[in-house]
Parts: sequence; structure tokens; C-alpha cells
Amino acid sequence: MQKFKSYCSKPANLITVIFLTLLLLAVVLPLSTLLIGSFKVNGNQEAIWIGDEVADGSWTFHHWTELLTSKEFNYAETKFWIPLGQSALMALIACFVAVLFGGMVAWFITRSDLPAKQFISTVFVFPYIMPSWSMAMFWENFFKNTSINAGMGILQSVTGLCVPESFVYGLWPCAMSLGLHYAPFAYILIGGILRNMDANLEEAATVLKASRFKILRRITLPIVLPALVSTVLLVFSSSISSFTVPFFLNKSSISSGNNFVSISVQMRNLINTGFTIGQGYVVAIVLMIFSIGILTLNNWLTGTRKSFTTVTGKSGQVSLVKLGRARTPTAAIMIVIVAFFAIMPLLSFAMESLFEVPGDWSTFTLRYWTSTELFEGSNKGDTIGILRSATLWQAMGRSLLLSVLVSILAGTFGILIGYAVARKRGSRAATLMSDLAFLPYLIPSMSFGAVYLALSYTKGFTWLDSSFFLLLLVGSVKFMPFASRAGTSAMLQLSGEIEEAAVIMGVPWWKRMTRVLFPIQKASFISGYLLPFISCMREMSLFVLLAASYTTLVTTLLQEYSRTGLTQASNAINLLIILVVLVIQFAVNKLTGASLDRGIGG
Repeated sequence: MQKFKSYCSKPANLITVIFLTLLLLAVVLPLSTLLIGSFKVNGNQEAIWIGDEVADGSWTFHHWTELLTSKEFNYAETKFWIPLGQSALMALIACFVAVLFGGMVAWFITRSDLPAKQFISTVFVFPYIMPSWSMAMFWENFFKNTSINAGMGILQSVTGLCVPESFVYGLWPCAMSLGLHYAPFAYILIGGILRNMDANLEEAATVLKASRFKILRRITLPIVLPALVSTVLLVFSSSISSFTVPFFLNKSSISSGNNFVSISVQMRNLINTGFTIGQGYVVAIVLMIFSIGILTLNNWLTGTRKSFTTVTGKSGQVSLVKLGRARTPTAAIMIVIVAFFAIMPLLSFAMESLFEVPGDWSTFTLRYWTSTELFEGSNKGDTIGILRSATLWQAMGRSLLLSVLVSILAGTFGILIGYAVARKRGSRAATLMSDLAFLPYLIPSMSFGAVYLALSYTKGFTWLDSSFFLLLLVGSVKFMPFASRAGTSAMLQLSGEIEEAAVIMGVPWWKRMTRVLFPIQKASFISGYLLPFISCMREMSLFVLLAASYTTLVTTLLQEYSRTGLTQASNAINLLIILVVLVIQFAVNKLTGASLDRGIGG
């Protein structure tokens, strides 16, 4: 009894027990429910579809065998293997684009005397802050043309050039959009390694008369290998399960031979039919296996080489490559490129929302912003100009409320988990809690939504079905890894002597947290709140399966407008979401000094 009281007297022990229990219920239970759902009949509609006199809730291998092996009407090939192969190819191209573009910018910023570095670095990260589907919408706005009956895009209106349909919709544009979106991620990882690399390594090679290319190939590239591997694997994992980008750039016709379908879009179609829910769960499990396997491979590859030491106690001065006469032209080209992909999307969303006919300046209108008339082609009863739409403002308010609550829960839980992990560092319980808190990051957003959808169909959990509480629960668990990593990093930087001094003075634990620890690491902790807020505010894939008509969020409303052909309204809403996120992030940065940069990469 005395040992129990002594154990409970330490806050870190109580936090560990509480959060291990919560994480088992919030992460492991839904995952097991999804796995079970892939081997059971989910509803009467699915029972009728399967036939063979099966009943709702009975066990079956039909979902796996039908989706993976059925040759009838080439079902397995068209519903699973072709979409999976296309998604894998899309992810590989995205990896190549992200690493090439991001790595090139990282090298110029950290290893050359390029001017305007601060501007290029700041602007280049901007596409990573925007939702991935913003880049997809910009790609469509820029390249669409009348030759494919998609309206006039920016390129055609300025130059008259019409690119083929395969360059506007399908595999290639999806891969390019994802690659450009994740290029800043590659820049952050690779640039961090290059920035901290000991200059003596390259200087020694220069003294030995090694060429600049040989130095790059034999010294620089091996040193940044861990960052390259991590970038490739993480971008591949995120891209193969992407839903929003293929959703916006998959409007081509089958007759054109450009019928690209991603595995994530196929999963949503399977689940939404009601007849093939179990097959959708199978796809979700496959995507999770992909992601977890890739992250495990990443840890193994970077872990097999234990020493990547690039920061020593010797020279930290960086030997910059002199660009000579190419210095100014190179800077000008890079400024134009990064500004094009960071600033031009916002301008394109504004332009597309102001033209009745895309690209036709004579059709300039504020209708989609201020009109009181109903739009044709929408099933929303009050779909008028978005600034006057009750549906839009209700969705915006619901999204803001959800994002604030998610950030409070995820941020607070992340700090508490970080405290317990830091204080019980090395124990099995702390390691397990840290791993469980990070596990949702490994699960694709669409798959994670499917996990909780399966749970809401489970007997005893039907109260979760399509409720705001379900969205809050899913968002808090999904975005907790950002907060927990920020909280853990911040707590590990604090010496235990700081808290011990407060304990000696008789300061209670809650006051030690709020008056001592939190003020010291305020910027990092607030970043742990800011990251879940921004991620939740711009998230679509996670909520698209879960949001009902009475829990419509601003991102799911945007998807509805895009699906029904109201591209002007969807562009206006996209611009509004980005501006809201940027304003809030800027305000938090000015008030507290916290920024998104502190949380990127965990």
C-alpha cells in the first residue's frame, strides 16, 4: 500500500497510467475494430451484396478475396491493383520532384553566396503551410483550357497555349502537385543537415585538390543521406495515400484514355456505396501497412549507421560556393520560381472566384462573393455568394470551433505526455506511451477516418455516428503526434533541477507547470497548440467520411462545391481558408513568438 501511495504521489506516474489507458482506447481499439470489420459483414446492404445467405455481423473472408483476387469482370484489377499501382507511381514521381526541388533550394540557401536568401527561404516554405489540395486547384486554374472543355485557364488567357488533357488532369499533375507541396519538407530536412555540417570536411577535400563535383558526390551527399532517405520515404507514404489531390485533378474522361484513379479515392468510393464497406476497410488496412512499413524501413536505414556526426567542436564556419557572374541571375530565377508556386496560387484563387467565365476579363463579377441569388447546380438551399451564405458561415464557425477544441485537447495532452516521457525517460511505459501517441501519424488520414467510421458502426459505439464529438475525437487523436513531439522535445531540453528546486520550495505540481515550466518553453509549447489548429483547419481527407450534413466543415463544403461544378465558389472558399490560417498564425507569432517552423519535423 505504501508503494502504491508513493507511486501515485509522482505526477509523471499518474499521467503515464492515464494516457496509456486513453491511447489504448483511442488508438488500439479503433484499429482492432477496423481489422475485425474487414472480416465481418457490415450491414444488411453488404449482406445482400455478398449473397450466400450471410447475415449482418457474420464472419467472412469475402472482402479480402473479392478485392484482391476476383477475376470476374477484372474486379480485383480495376478496383484495387490498378489504383494501387497508379498511386505508387504517383508517389514515386512526387518523391523525385520534392527531393530534387527542395534539395536544390536547400543547397543554394546553405552552401552558396546566393543573395535574397531570407526572402527565398521564407516564401519557399509557404506551399507546405497551404493545404495540399490548394496546389492541385492552382494547377487546374493555371493549365486548364477550352480544348478539353475545362474553361480558360491562366496560361491560355495570357499566351493562348493549350496543353493536352494529360497535363491538366490525371497521374502527372497529381504527382507534380504533391511533389511541389512536399518540396519545402525536403528543404527543411536536407537544409538542416547542410546548415550544421562541419566546413572542415569540405575544406579538407578542397586542399586535396578534389573537384567540386567529387566533393558533392563523395562528401556532401553521403552526409545528407539520412535526410534524403527520410524525405523520400515520408513523401512516398503521404503521397500514396493522398485523397484530396487526386480528387481535384481526376476530372478527365475515360474515352481520352486518361482515367487515373488513386487508391484513396477508390477506398472512399467503396465505403460510401454501403455495399462494399468491408472492402474499403481492406484498402485502409493495406495503406496503413504501407505507411507503417515505410516508417519502419526509414528507422532501420537511419539506425544502421549510428554516427552521422556533422557538428563538431571545431570549425563551424561554412565555406560558401562562389557563384560569380551567375549569382544575380540564379537568385532572380529562384525568386521567380518560388514566388510563382507560393504567391501565384493565392492570386489564381482570387481571379477564378471573380470571373463568370474563367479567363474572360469581360465577365468580371462579385457574384460568387456577394450575390443574394441561388447558384444553379447545387443542392444547397442557401448557396449564394459565400460572404452572404449562412451555410458557409456555419461551416466556418464549426471548423474554427473544432480546430480550437482540437488544438486545446491535443496541445494539452501533448504537453502532459511530453512531461511524463521526459521524467520517465528510458522506462518501458514511457516508450510505449510515446509510440502510441505517435502511431496516428503513421496512419493515412483517409484510413484513420475509416478506422473511426468502423468504430461508429460497432454495437455499443453507434452514439459516435456522424456527431461533432466524433470529429473532435478523431481530430484530437490524429493531430496529437505533432503536439506530443513538440512537448517531448521541449521537456527534454529542461533540466530536472529546475523542477526539483520548485519541489523543495513546496510548490504544487500544477503551479510548477503553469508558473515555471510553461513560461520557460512558452514558444515551443504554443507551437504544440498551433500545429494541431492549422492542421485541423485545413484538413479534408480525415473528415470527408465522417462529416454529416449537420456537421459540415468548411473544407467538406469546399469539396461539395467543387463536386457540383461551382468552381468559382470553391476557389473563393479555398482562398478564405488560407487567409484565415495565415492571419491566425501571424497573430500567434506576433503575440507569443511561436511559429509553425518550430514544429515541422516533430
